[in-house]
Amino acid sequence: MTEARVFIAGAGPVGLTAAACLVTQGVPVTVFEAGGDLSMESRASTFHPSTLDMLDDLGAAAALEAQGLRAPYLQYRSKRDGLIARFDFGDISDLTRHPYRLQCEQWRLTRILLDKLRGSPEFEIVFDYAIEDCRQDADSVTVVCQQGRERTARWLIGADGAGSNVRGAAGIEFEGFTWPERFLVLSTPFDFTEPFPDLDLVSYFADPQQWHFLLKIPGLWRAMLPIPGDMSDEAALEPDYGKRCLDWIVPGAGPSEVVHRTLYRVHQRVAKTYRQGRIFLAGDAAHINNPLGGMGMNGGIHDAVNLTGRLVSLWRGEADTAKLDLYDLQRRTVTMEAVQVQTIQNKKDLEAADEAGQASFRDRLREAQSDPEKTRAFLRRVSMLSSLERAAEIG
Repeated sequence: MTEARVFIAGAGPVGLTAAACLVTQGVPVTVFEAGGDLSMESRASTFHPSTLDMLDDLGAAAALEAQGLRAPYLQYRSKRDGLIARFDFGDISDLTRHPYRLQCEQWRLTRILLDKLRGSPEFEIVFDYAIEDCRQDADSVTVVCQQGRERTARWLIGADGAGSNVRGAAGIEFEGFTWPERFLVLSTPFDFTEPFPDLDLVSYFADPQQWHFLLKIPGLWRAMLPIPGDMSDEAALEPDYGKRCLDWIVPGAGPSEVVHRTLYRVHQRVAKTYRQGRIFLAGDAAHINNPLGGMGMNGGIHDAVNLTGRLVSLWRGEADTAKLDLYDLQRRTVTMEAVQVQTIQNKKDLEAADEAGQASFRDRLREAQSDPEKTRAFLRRVSMLSSLERAAEIG
């Protein structure tokens, strides 16, 4: 029996955003989560102005802000030059209701969304229920879970992460590459504003030897650094190595407590298509990129809002299935043109080893800061407003 529902694989920020968008418009949803509860992984911790506007429309932004930190400024530095450029999101306050980044761990959003969804007769979530396979026909999608359990619905959204079972079952290629370096994240209560009194909550440090960035979240600073390709995971996770990394950032920071450390491989990959019949991909299941710029989770939330708006129109009989093709065209295009290009360039700029590359980075930042219109263009791009504008131009 085909259930009159949309199935969603994954109860992360993208999956639950999609669920909230659908349920608030009267579309029944079932979310399948492989874990026994919502994840507590820190992972993404930056919400862009454009994303906050979307979450505000869902009634989730205020609760998120109550748990996070507003970051109205963004700065770029280098070990050699100190502060290079500083940007104020207030310069685009006419374009967004939230002219700042919000620094807050992604797991806080998932709990806010789940609290809003619980109690709705249109919402169901099942834990310890990973989708392992799926098949479709002209009218429905059947998901196969552990122990061969099957359920059938009208549509399926795969928001089940970079290792997406939905993407694998649909046979969709995940094109791209993996960087040779891994990234190490160290979360510490050490106060980096003491050695850097002019430090903002989001600060990027260029350096040819070991670039890094510092992000403030409630109660902690998160420091991210690249790890040499020839270093073992075990060595990179050793406390002594973490101390040396912190001392590299600020001499004397090494002995400070490290509350949490994470080492992960970094990829630049995009699914060959975001739609295959009644199956869709969103978030990390559709695209992954390095975290410089904070565009991964935010882009996934943008996917969810774009896709669900189309599904709601179709559900109400206001559009036909051809409208769904625009989801793939719009979101995959901006991922390739904006997110992938920008995050790759961010990494190249921070790690530039030659003087010409370093000078080019400094000059581009200072030029962007030198003229109000160039500043606005820069802020529109880094806040992902321009990628939304680009998507709207496509169709």
